[in-house]
Order: sequence, then C-alpha cells, then structure tokens
Amino acid sequence: MNIKYIIAIFTITSIISCSDSFTTLAPISQRNTGAFYNTGTDMQVAVNAIYNTLKSNGCYNQSYWVLQELRSDNTFWDGTGLAEEITVFDKFTDISTSDITEDAWNDSYLGISRANIVLSRIDNVNMDAGLKERLKGEALFLRSLYYYHLAVAFGNIPLVVTETASVDEGLAHRQVDAATVYNQLITDLTDAESKLPASYSGADVGRATKGAAATLLGKVLLTNGDKPGAEAALRRVVSAGYSLVGNYADIWGVANEHNSESIFEVEFEGGFGDQGNSFTSQFNGDLAATVTSGQRNIPEQDLIDAYESGDLRFDATFDGVEPDNTGWPIKYGVENSFSEDDAANNWIVFRYADVLLMLAEAVGEGSEAYGFINQVRNRAGLPSIDGSSPGTFTQKLLQERRVELAFENHRWADLLRLGVAESVMSAQGKPINGKVLFAIPQRELDLNSNFSQNPGY
Repeated sequence: MNIKYIIAIFTITSIISCSDSFTTLAPISQRNTGAFYNTGTDMQVAVNAIYNTLKSNGCYNQSYWVLQELRSDNTFWDGTGLAEEITVFDKFTDISTSDITEDAWNDSYLGISRANIVLSRIDNVNMDAGLKERLKGEALFLRSLYYYHLAVAFGNIPLVVTETASVDEGLAHRQVDAATVYNQLITDLTDAESKLPASYSGADVGRATKGAAATLLGKVLLTNGDKPGAEAALRRVVSAGYSLVGNYADIWGVANEHNSESIFEVEFEGGFGDQGNSFTSQFNGDLAATVTSGQRNIPEQDLIDAYESGDLRFDATFDGVEPDNTGWPIKYGVENSFSEDDAANNWIVFRYADVLLMLAEAVGEGSEAYGFINQVRNRAGLPSIDGSSPGTFTQKLLQERRVELAFENHRWADLLRLGVAESVMSAQGKPINGKVLFAIPQRELDLNSNFSQNPGY
C-alpha cells in the first residue's frame, strides 16, 4: 500500500475561505476538533488531508491546467454549451464570476488552511520528534505549492500562515503582492527542505522530499528574479541522484509512476469514487464522445509545428494528429480508467527535465547552460545546440521548455516569468488586453471590502 491508497482511506473534511466559512474538521471517527490533533496519528491523518486537496477540481484535476495550459499558446478548447465556462480562458474573455477561478481560489486556500492547522498545532503534540519534523516539512512544502499557484494566477492575494479561528479574523486579511508571497515561500521552502528526507520507501513513497522542496524553491526564486539563489537550489536537486528516463515515452502511465525522473506527483487512484482523475477523460480524443463537454486541452497547431523533425517526444505527446485533426495529448493515457472521470494516472508536478531547463535559465547563456538544455534535447533524439544556433538564448530555452513540458502546467508561468506573454499571445491572435493575472473571484470582493480587483476586469 502506498501513499495514494493511504490518502484515499484517511481523509479529513475541512472547509475554509478567507471570507465567511472557517475550519470545521471531523476525522473519520467523527470526533470534534477538541479531541483531535492530539497524537502523532492524528497529525499524519491531518497532513494526508493536505495532500488530498491537490486532487480537487480547483487544483490539479481541472483549474490548474485551465489556468496554465489553456490560457497559454499551447492549447484551446473548441467547445460549446457547458464548455463555454472554460473556453473563455483561452479567449481572454473570462470574468470574475467564473467557477474555474473561484474553485482554484477556494480549493487552494482549503489546502493552505489544512496546512496552517497542522503547523499551528503540531508543536503541542507529544509524538516522535523525527516524524514531527518531517510532517512540518511536508505541510510547509504543500502550503508553498498552493501559494505558488495562487500567486502566479492572481498576483495580489491574502498571505495567511496561521490557523484562522473566526470570521472576523478572516475578514481582517489583506492582499499582499506576489513578491511578498514569494519571499514567504523562500523562507518556508528552505525550512521544508531542511526537514524533509531525500527519499521514502514502502507506503510513504510519493510524499514530499528534499528534492521536491528544492525544485519548487528554485522555481519560486526564478519567478522572484533571484537567479543565483535559484541556481544554488537547483544544483542541490541535480546532485540528489535524479536522472532522465532513457525513453521519453516511459515517463508516462500508471506503470511508470515514481520513476528516476519524477520529483513530485499528485497521487490519483481510480476505483475509490472520488480519488480518481477526470483529466484523462477530458483530454483524450478517443474518449471525447463520452464526455459531456467534449475534448479539452486540444493542442494548437503551432505547438504541433514547434516539434522538430525526428523529435522522439512527438509520438509520446500526441495522438490523432492528421491534416484535418490536431489530435489530443496522450501523456496521461487512458489506462486504468474504472469509469469516466475516474482514472488512476498521477499528475507529475515536477520532474528532472524541468530542473535541468530551469538551471540553464538560472545560469544564463553559455556552454554550461547549453549543456543542461542538450541533456534534454539529446534524450529526445535531437542534436545539440549552442550560442551559434538560431534565436536568442531565451527563445531557445522557451522552445525547449514548450516541447518538453507540453500539457504539464508550466507554459503560462514560463511566458510570464520570461516576459513574453503579451507578445506570444498577440502573435497567435489572442491579445491579452491587460489580463496578465486572473480575476479575483467576485465572491471574495463582495465579502471583503478590503480586496481590490486585478487590472482588465
């Protein structure tokens, strides 16, 4: 039994927002919170609940790919009817009452609230000291992952790092800018990395590691403009023993989970009713006829055209690509689907190829940076590039990140971080019209008069 089964079995119900609903926690035995959080077992259950939130529709099961892939130049959704709710994100016509952004906000803050409860209470629990430190590290990493997505998507957000105990306390929260959030994450991830193990065995495989914390730290530091800091963090990942899988196609699928390249995955498990993923059904063209709103995350033609001749990643990334059909992404496969919207495929959040490409970005143009890029290119069967190859260093880096990491929730953040979102989207005929950030959900503005809306809405 590994962590995905453990999470499926041990789930706490908790509800929070930065507005009018606050923590109500009841473990499986239905004890109230006064009788909970008292033992090491209680705390393990509570941390498992933080992981469980990653699988919600507001996180990796739907909203995150809408906000990162569909928003970018990688994909579109040619849908009508129920699909209109999501197609607006591809067209930059989204509004502040969207369920997609509200779900992203609410579910991300739900994960944060669960982490805050653990971090606020665990020091008072008499339990094994080593386990206590590890659980604190896991909570800090997971809280940082939720906050990273919120900061990239919304920019100015409430930064809450302690348990919220009342409605009045929640309404007192204020927005802070993304840089302030990133600075907090740098502190938290540094702490998390010091507390987490390098690896796990048995049932704990899949939990956050030092490598996961350092990878997210490197990404946050790059986003916050600190390339030397990012370089140091990412070099620690490189020295930690991860390696590229020899065959790109062997990264994907249930049978290949937690391979040598994998750094952190969201653990889905079909057959438990609410623990499987729906994105497998939503992405795959073969299953589109059975999905109410049709195929989603359809690759843009210029993404397909971005792959060089002989790139071994192409056939492991797309299926159904023909002159009259742009096909569909197949990285997440169709296997082990118990029923529609109940597939077992994990979502790979971080993997080693991403680390190598981020390290190239942190180091900057030069032979060492091209060496990191070429490790990724050579695995794909492509020749090495260098400073004399066509294009600027940023263009070459973005190209490699695009084709290596397509459909993996990195593209929109990459375009923003490297300062080319407006030019890239305008070239595709989709001007941003000031919508660099997503709309703060209208419900939050209505509940908290201290909040202000992002530009463009």
